[in-house]
Amino acid sequence: MSKLPDINKDFSDWYNEVIFQAELADHGPVRGTMVIRPYGYAIWEEIKSVLDNKIKETGHQNTAFPLLIPESFLKKEAKHVEGFSPELAIVTHAGGKKLEEPLVVRPTSETLVHHMFAKWLKSWRDLPIKINQWANVVRWELRPRAFLRTTEFFWQEGHTAHETQQEALEEAELMMGEYINLAQNYLAIPVIAGIKSESEKFPGAEKTLTFEAIMPDGKALQMGTSHLLHQTFAKAFDMKFQNAEGENCYPYLTSWGVTTRLVGALIMMHGDEKGLVLPPKIAPIQVVIIPIFKKNSDNKAILDKAHEIAQALKKQNVRVFVDADESKSVGSKFFKWEIRGVPLRMEIGPRDIENNSVMLADRLGLEKAPVSIDSLTEFIPQKLEMLQHQLFKRAQQKVKDMWHKGEKLKDFGPKMAKDGGAYQTGWCQNPSCEQELKKFKAFTRCLLPEKTLDVCFWCDKPSITDVLVAKAY
Repeated sequence: MSKLPDINKDFSDWYNEVIFQAELADHGPVRGTMVIRPYGYAIWEEIKSVLDNKIKETGHQNTAFPLLIPESFLKKEAKHVEGFSPELAIVTHAGGKKLEEPLVVRPTSETLVHHMFAKWLKSWRDLPIKINQWANVVRWELRPRAFLRTTEFFWQEGHTAHETQQEALEEAELMMGEYINLAQNYLAIPVIAGIKSESEKFPGAEKTLTFEAIMPDGKALQMGTSHLLHQTFAKAFDMKFQNAEGENCYPYLTSWGVTTRLVGALIMMHGDEKGLVLPPKIAPIQVVIIPIFKKNSDNKAILDKAHEIAQALKKQNVRVFVDADESKSVGSKFFKWEIRGVPLRMEIGPRDIENNSVMLADRLGLEKAPVSIDSLTEFIPQKLEMLQHQLFKRAQQKVKDMWHKGEKLKDFGPKMAKDGGAYQTGWCQNPSCEQELKKFKAFTRCLLPEKTLDVCFWCDKPSITDVLVAKAY
């Protein structure tokens, strides 16, 4: 492993090199695809485990739908197919012959799910339908970047059907709340929640809720979305049910999802000059124990003590790994686990055993000090909780440094284009004004709930809402 690029001078190269050196992912043989390596996938599994439990606790059931979708399904909802057409991968031949109808490799599953909902739904008693699937999807990406934009990526996609619009809206808001909880309380990433503009919302949706994060380089990252689909898809798929009064009605639909992009967000938000820094709640390894072996000596006592400590911590639900590889130097082990972002490193050698203590270093660089072995099962969980809190607090400061208010695009646009940063500004909601942002390589990220500015950032008309604008990944 080599030294990482300077995070302050070349954030993009630093990001790519961390992924490679920490063995999170590698390039796949097809352009735009990535192979998620075991350590990278372990991080995704921790995120997935937390969210999957929340999804089930809120009354949703996991299911699985096919990868291939008849092309005609996407054409049933005009805005949907228009929004996805440039990104579609289409199968035209199979079994040695041309197919009667081309099949689309799943870019998202609304059309297929709604085809099945139409078969299953008969009465108001069948509602609500609340399902979720963990799957891979394909969207042909022109500018791929590991975890952030890849041709194939992993995600969860929830789909629900409801009797009333209010129930559907409450569902979309409920899942957005779960996403925000995941981001802030587990990933330690402060986020901004709001509504997407008409041009930025999901193709075919009535309303798209989003949660955005501001990365340390000043660009915005869409972390996930939750859509109120209203009845457009229900009508496109002739999805009807009989209500309690015996009338035929269309249900109100939602869909919502987050992807492996969350891993990319973790890397960028918390990483430093040494590599990855993982929040303890989703770190696959929370504590790495490194035995300090003495040359030409019997090190069995050291190794036994290391495993004894590990077992005691595992009983406290701490994820621990003992690095007993005698072919690697202590220095190379330090480098390996620092770049992988393990929250706590524990060192134990002959002298430590004599003193009944270990040397404990945290990845945030806040402290390195001896700790009594007898107190470890109580001390370690508390220390991990403290690091989780500190990491979120540090991330909040990063976002604060990148958050600005600007009244006129002509004034803040050039600075945003050059240095990045997110700008809260006023907007009349005219799409022509929104288009002006592209001159500065920026976009509207979300409409904000508060209104603090009186005039649109471009024209002189009154502002209807505050909006967050930024360059984006």
